[in-house]
Amino acid sequence: ESDHIKLTPPQTKDQAHFIMVRRMGGGSGDITVHYAFEGDTAVKGRDFEGADGELAMANGEMEGCIKVTLKAVARYATIDHFRIVLSEPTGGATLDDTKDGGAEKNILTVMIESDSGHKDRLDRLKSTVQVKLSKSAVGHRNYAQQFKDAIFVNGGDDDEDYEPPTKRDYIVHIVTCPWKFLFAIVPPTDYCGGWVCFFSALLMIGFVTMLISDLASLLGCVLCLPDDITAITFVALGTSLPDTFASKNAAEQDPYADASVGNVTGSNCVNVFLGLGLPWMIASIRWQISGKTAAWEQKYAVAEGLDWLGVGADRKIGFVVMAGSLGFSVAVFSCCAVLSLMLLAVRRSACGGELGGSAGSKWLSAGFLTFLWFLYIALSAGQSISEKGISCPS
Repeated sequence: ESDHIKLTPPQTKDQAHFIMVRRMGGGSGDITVHYAFEGDTAVKGRDFEGADGELAMANGEMEGCIKVTLKAVARYATIDHFRIVLSEPTGGATLDDTKDGGAEKNILTVMIESDSGHKDRLDRLKSTVQVKLSKSAVGHRNYAQQFKDAIFVNGGDDDEDYEPPTKRDYIVHIVTCPWKFLFAIVPPTDYCGGWVCFFSALLMIGFVTMLISDLASLLGCVLCLPDDITAITFVALGTSLPDTFASKNAAEQDPYADASVGNVTGSNCVNVFLGLGLPWMIASIRWQISGKTAAWEQKYAVAEGLDWLGVGADRKIGFVVMAGSLGFSVAVFSCCAVLSLMLLAVRRSACGGELGGSAGSKWLSAGFLTFLWFLYIALSAGQSISEKGISCPS
């Protein structure tokens, strides 16, 4: 009925189609007609499969089918075509001279048109890949820039706002260059949605915290200070100063105090729940699996205050952390924390907010909070010294 037909190619596996050939003007008599496939932009064997042959119609039969198989070939916004040619009719049949090819041959052009949905999917995939590549290129540039900023004073002279470094800039750069180069290893947020940067930064923070803890312990040993005093002074200062600067920046940039106060409280929650809970859990599991050792027996088998683990030979294995003056220190800290929250509540009603206000109120608040910190250090250190005394290892 038509000189051309459109077929949609399969996506995953070859698909058979049947082209209908219809008798016109009656169905008496047995007839045959020869058919052949001619490739054009669609190549036989690559785009389609079809065997030449004869189509036979018995007496009274009005329709016949020619089988053609379309190959599962990836296509993108293309239209390929091939032809099916009818010729040499028998049994008194003739070809329609109004069709393509005339009375000698009837030619059907089969067009293989790519699926629009498949094209849309490929377009979306292409767009996604291009975006990823663009982000990757930006990430590579930013990564390289991190090392350049770490090596050169003030990041080099490529910046439009570059100012010649001063002597102070050179001194600071010499002191901090190894640290800058070390932290430049942390990839920028352009990779994997920032997750690589996040976990790499956690590793760096853990490394620096471990280093500060060891150095502080060595300093406390040299100064003949107990470990708990070293922990609440040098270690606490070294690990909390970054949070202090982060809260300062948040307070300056945010119109509300939520970010700065939340950063301080959130940091303490992470230190207590994760910083203590996770390693203590790992240590408890380790001791439960390994069982008693000579070192554990010597230190804790007859130690006082561990009757909850059992008495004498019945004492069970467990991860033990002797509290010492921790209870008193936590009590003092809790009282100071309550006083700090009361100060924030008073500032909200008296100064209109937890942060800001007149110069006098700001200095007074800062002085009160600093006094609470020194009070906490003095009371906790005094309790520790009264329990353990001060002794230097020989």
